[in-house]
Amino acid sequence: MRSTLAASPMPNRHQSGYVFRKGASWYVRFYDNIAEPDGRIIRRQVCRQIAPYCDRFRCKSDVMPLVEEMLKPVNSGGCLPESVLSVSQFIEDHYLPYVDRDKRPSTSKGYGDIWRFHVKARLGATRLRDFRPVDGERLIHDIARQSEYRLSRTTLKHIKSFRSGVFTYARRQGVLGNANPMQGVSIPRGTEPQETHAYSLEAITAMLAVLTGTARVLVATAGFTGLRRSEIRGLSWQDYEPASNGRFGEIRVERSVWGTRVQPTKTRRSRAAVPVIPALEKILADFRKERGNPQAGFIFEGVRNRKPLDLDTFAKCYIEPVLSANGQQWRWWHPFRRGLATNLHRLGVDDKTIQTILRHSSVQTTREIYIKGVDGDSIAAMKRLEAAIQPSRPN
Repeated sequence: MRSTLAASPMPNRHQSGYVFRKGASWYVRFYDNIAEPDGRIIRRQVCRQIAPYCDRFRCKSDVMPLVEEMLKPVNSGGCLPESVLSVSQFIEDHYLPYVDRDKRPSTSKGYGDIWRFHVKARLGATRLRDFRPVDGERLIHDIARQSEYRLSRTTLKHIKSFRSGVFTYARRQGVLGNANPMQGVSIPRGTEPQETHAYSLEAITAMLAVLTGTARVLVATAGFTGLRRSEIRGLSWQDYEPASNGRFGEIRVERSVWGTRVQPTKTRRSRAAVPVIPALEKILADFRKERGNPQAGFIFEGVRNRKPLDLDTFAKCYIEPVLSANGQQWRWWHPFRRGLATNLHRLGVDDKTIQTILRHSSVQTTREIYIKGVDGDSIAAMKRLEAAIQPSRPN
């Protein structure tokens, strides 16, 4: 599988083509780079149909504008031979290896899933340089209409971004010289996104009351720091600074773990210190003491291999069953992060401070995605409104 692009050994010379009529159609014969099944690109004479023979295209001069347009990619001189690869072949041989090499593992998996489940079977043999905006429009609308499960608009946006990224990469590598054909492609409406959840303080407190051991420490850490799941997996005892001289302790977020890969955090802003409230500090101190007061190593690690703990497997085995037995619902890890934003908002903390604690790059993300409304708060707000208007009611 190739993952790099080489300069063309066979540059196309400017051609006007040999135009002729055969039967009821006009044709043009010219030389072009052709992709062989084994991946080799060779120069070969090809013949393409241009237009039907009719009143509009009665003589050779009538079809020459169409010929020039057809030969423009061949004569441009700004494309490598790989532009004649099918879009599918370019994605598998060049784009996905680039994503796997240069992007985060979660991005690589997401793009791989989009390719396998939604795009691959629908592309056909369309060549990279022949792909047009109408092809992109048709593709994404076919995906929205024909998918076994109806997709949300957010998922369809991700699919468009994946396709757009393919052509952006091709342009950066000099494989294409034309505009990105995914620009301007519309996104179907799709289904409404599923409701997201945020754990309230009451829900977190109820969990801590029934959980023990590592499960309790994990829930407390997630609920009172708002760290991402991958960041919790990457926490080390060297990153934790207990409280001293009247100031809060803190956890420095230095790394994240996705699958088996340990890597830097998502963004520069993510590499920051998160305050540790006294309640969490007490839980961490007891946990550390039980572990023999380690000074190094992952805080949450497997007993046998000392590698970062698989939080999903652990939750399925040791958290979800306990909560279910006590009438509580487990909604996995990200609701803790939304929950911290929501709980701080309920307590009157301003959005900018919440953004800093969650280490978002934009306060808009904090407001629109992470701060959730709570039914109890809504009822309390309406009661305050009722109290405010009560005196103004006529007797």
